[in-house]
Amino acid sequence: MRTGIQKTIGKRGRGRMLLIVPVVAAGVAVPLAVTAGTASAPETGRPARAAAAPMTQVEKKATAPASRPYGVDVSHHDKGFDWSQQKLSFGIAKATEGVGHKDSTFTRNWTQIRENGLVRGAYHYGRPGNDPVREADHYLKTVTAAGLGPGDLLVLDLETTDGRSKRDVNAWAKRWLERVEQKTGVKPFFYSSWSFAKEYGEGLGEYPLWVAHYGKARGRVTAPAPWKKWAIHQYASTDHDHNVSRLSADGLRRLGYDPSALSSG
Repeated sequence: MRTGIQKTIGKRGRGRMLLIVPVVAAGVAVPLAVTAGTASAPETGRPARAAAAPMTQVEKKATAPASRPYGVDVSHHDKGFDWSQQKLSFGIAKATEGVGHKDSTFTRNWTQIRENGLVRGAYHYGRPGNDPVREADHYLKTVTAAGLGPGDLLVLDLETTDGRSKRDVNAWAKRWLERVEQKTGVKPFFYSSWSFAKEYGEGLGEYPLWVAHYGKARGRVTAPAPWKKWAIHQYASTDHDHNVSRLSADGLRRLGYDPSALSSG
């Protein structure tokens, strides 16, 4: 095992770094994640929705651990990812960051995820130092231009504070999520590390949770408060980020974009 490895957290932000520090417990090396500017966590940070009523209905059809749908998420750090060669149920691509950045691989990934028949999602890497409405609008403009379709998952990735207070970061997240919901009629997913979600996620339990926790076996994580359940668990980042969903592929799609949501809401 290599030690003292620095890596981009979940390969998401352009400059976000994670220091993996191994510790030994009962003779087994266990990685600890220490992130700059946020609370340290023993699970490695990389965070993203659970509408209270919809999630309760869908959760009744949650799949057993051994058969849970597997998916990956990618960004420019994973250039040339071959979507046709993977045994995947879903794929999520980085679309945007901040108020003006578009991921250089988004259009390719977005197209190929759909061409390979997978549940498709797009995430925005949030920067709490900016205006949340501007960031949300930039994200929606980018995803809409690429072709937003029924069942596509909308995601806020929040794993940095940009030096803001807990209260400000929480308010920022709420405003971003509310803006996207207002514009689409659908509640976006909230992605974060387990510890970051617990620290900054107050009042966000209605949004489906995509939680990163590398210290738990795939699908064996419990949701941090205020969430009751998680929708997606990111459990490893070897080569690329690995995820499982407690929902079926159709269950995930039901949490995605619905063109009729605004007119019926």
